[in-house]
Amino acid sequence: MFMGEYSHTIDAKGRVILPADFRAELGVSFIITKGLDHCLFLYAQAEWEALAAKLRQLPLVRPEARALARFFFSSARSLECDKQGRFLVPANLRSYAGIALKQTVVLTGTDSRIEVWSKEQWRSYSDEVEPDVAAIAATLADVGI
Repeated sequence: MFMGEYSHTIDAKGRVILPADFRAELGVSFIITKGLDHCLFLYAQAEWEALAAKLRQLPLVRPEARALARFFFSSARSLECDKQGRFLVPANLRSYAGIALKQTVVLTGTDSRIEVWSKEQWRSYSDEVEPDVAAIAATLADVGI
């Protein structure tokens, strides 16, 4: 389970340090892809395979199923950390998430995945959502939250 929030600077080559706590659980090889809310998702191989299996079960005749599969698979890349614990964020994914070189990024643990945010996007998202967490929780009561 991934938990916590960490800030690191993306270097001039597009690399970010993956916190040691995350590295241990993520494994040697992992997947990066576009995430929802303009962040990036990092998945351990097993979690990615589970998501991929669910996406494969969606009916191809439904346009939204095709769109969701394209969204996740078209930008997905397999990565590994270097000896310093850094991983390369591909340019197309940096662009999608609004992450500039030499900028601070925020890595958040969200149970089965890690999210990578530009600092500004994370702050904006947090400012928007945090005041409404109680209301959000109330709307999810029907699913056991």
